Amino acid sequence: MGLMDGKKGLILGLANDHSIAWGIAQVLHREGAQLGFTYVGEALERRVRPLALSLGATLIEPCDVNSDAQIDALMARTREEFGQLDFLIHAVAYANKDELNGSYLKTTRAGFLVAMEVSAYSLTALVKAADPLLKPGASIITLTYYGAHKVMGNYNVMGVAKAALEASVRYLAADLGPRGIRVNAISAGAIRTLAASGITGFRALHKNVAEHAAMRRNVTIEDVGNAALWLCSDLAGAVTGEVLYVDAGFSIMGPRKSEE
Repeated sequence: MGLMDGKKGLILGLANDHSIAWGIAQVLHREGAQLGFTYVGEALERRVRPLALSLGATLIEPCDVNSDAQIDALMARTREEFGQLDFLIHAVAYANKDELNGSYLKTTRAGFLVAMEVSAYSLTALVKAADPLLKPGASIITLTYYGAHKVMGNYNVMGVAKAALEASVRYLAADLGPRGIRVNAISAGAIRTLAASGITGFRALHKNVAEHAAMRRNVTIEDVGNAALWLCSDLAGAVTGEVLYVDAGFSIMGPRKSEE
């Protein structure tokens, strides 16, 4: 018996087999969950569909989170295939690449709105549409980052969007809590994903994190997947509105003491 036997859920934001969403998907599948996936555009479909099929997925649908019509169509299709949802994984984020370097001060109005709509509001839009399908005790997880709380070089407008996302987690948790539905975020450490490649200087950041984290290593998509499994399972039945750091202890560290 797996921890997720009989449970069904959606994963949004899978890009390739290096994605954090893929690490989560593999662990949930291993524990018996039935998964549905989304993609945006033909290029991503060519990457996502083979991965989804390898996990036995029968629900693989397009969904641009900027479109309420596509979100509604996804939920209608989900109702047909699954009936109800036990969990929803939101691994969606985007900012224009030229906004992720240099000074935050140069952020444009258009760039700010794009980052906020895709990276923050999309969670609320998806949960609102999924609300009639969510079973009592369902779990919703989104992905955030340390840059929501501390200034990280070149993270800029994405840090602001992630801060809004974390606030949304708390408000959604309060709205859905009376029905036993939980909403949490995982703040993963630096991982070499397609999204991270858009951040100027990420390779240097990745190396620096491993050197300064409490455990002196970077985390993997499997590490995040295991944490997501716990939050999705009944073992975390009383945990909601939280940001769980899965970063090998990077976020707890202050300035390093000199080596003697």
